[in-house]
Amino acid sequence: MNLDGLKPGPMTDTVRFESEPPGAEAKTSNGQTCRTPCALALPVEAPLTVTFSLNGYQPESETIEPIAQTGNPPQMRPNPVMVELTPAPPPAKPVKKPAAKKPAAKKPAAKPAAKPATRPQQGTAPAAAPAQQPAPAAAAPWPAPPKQ
Repeated sequence: MNLDGLKPGPMTDTVRFESEPPGAEAKTSNGQTCRTPCALALPVEAPLTVTFSLNGYQPESETIEPIAQTGNPPQMRPNPVMVELTPAPPPAKPVKKPAAKKPAAKKPAAKPAAKPATRPQQGTAPAAAPAQQPAPAAAAPWPAPPKQ
């Protein structure tokens, strides 16, 4: 004969969970979950950790502990468990480095085009080169000789 059905179950306390903003998932360290605002019947045998998470917010954790009271069954405290979630910082934008410029390939220097040789026509004298004039003294790279 099996008497397991007559044994009392573990003592529990109903704990309420609230978050600002509402809609966060409250997950206890014993695996129970709910969406805030909500309540769970939790065993009062040992402390539990509750983690609140909501997309776009940083997770928050709280510890709840059984408190024994004379003449009453143990109760979990705090009850209700209330958290205010902090917005998560925006994701860091990847810094794009400017693409390194590739050194331009050196092009071979263009050769000056050869001028066609012109022959003076018969009966005309070749054009004389213009006479070179001496550069002004101020432009010379050395001092002018003293005047006497």
